[in-house]
Amino acid sequence: MKLKNSLTTNLIVVISGFFIIANYAPKITWGGLGLQDNLLLINKAIFNDGRIHGVFAGEWWRVFTVVLTHASWIHLGMNMLVLFQLGTIVERFYGLTRYAFILLISTVGASFASLWLDPSNQPSVGASGMIFGLFGAMVIAGKRMPVQYGQVLGYLALNLVIGFTIPNVDWHAHVGGLLGGALAAVVLRAFPKRPVYQSWE
Repeated sequence: MKLKNSLTTNLIVVISGFFIIANYAPKITWGGLGLQDNLLLINKAIFNDGRIHGVFAGEWWRVFTVVLTHASWIHLGMNMLVLFQLGTIVERFYGLTRYAFILLISTVGASFASLWLDPSNQPSVGASGMIFGLFGAMVIAGKRMPVQYGQVLGYLALNLVIGFTIPNVDWHAHVGGLLGGALAAVVLRAFPKRPVYQSWE
């Protein structure tokens, strides 16, 4: 498996591309709203066009498209760095299909935790909930995964503390993603498959 063909690398390219388009091509709109406003996660709120938008207004795609939105270059850069670091490891270990399943369940878990626990009109952006799901999968895989398990737990604890202490960080999404990734890994363990950990060419 080549690094350039990995799902992790392709996700980084796509997510970064959406951020660039949303910020540097603001005239690209959909239904009268900018790209970011159409993709971010929100329960239900009135937007600048005077209409009610959000998942509970029928815009279900926001549960998934939130990973395409970011607040700043720093936010994007930090998330993509961690996605690359963790994603390459998890993708090698689980294989493409199972890795995609982990990402999907992590995203859904993060989004629903945010929707149910955040105020209804509070928007959420970023892929960090999905990324925390990778931590969850790594914790369940345990020492079967070729990483320093203690370092993984320490890195996870540090990121949870950061999420709890820094203002305007949606820690609900982080916890929801973590639990979603762990749940996905538990489900996958019920359908065992020989690990496919490979080196990148």
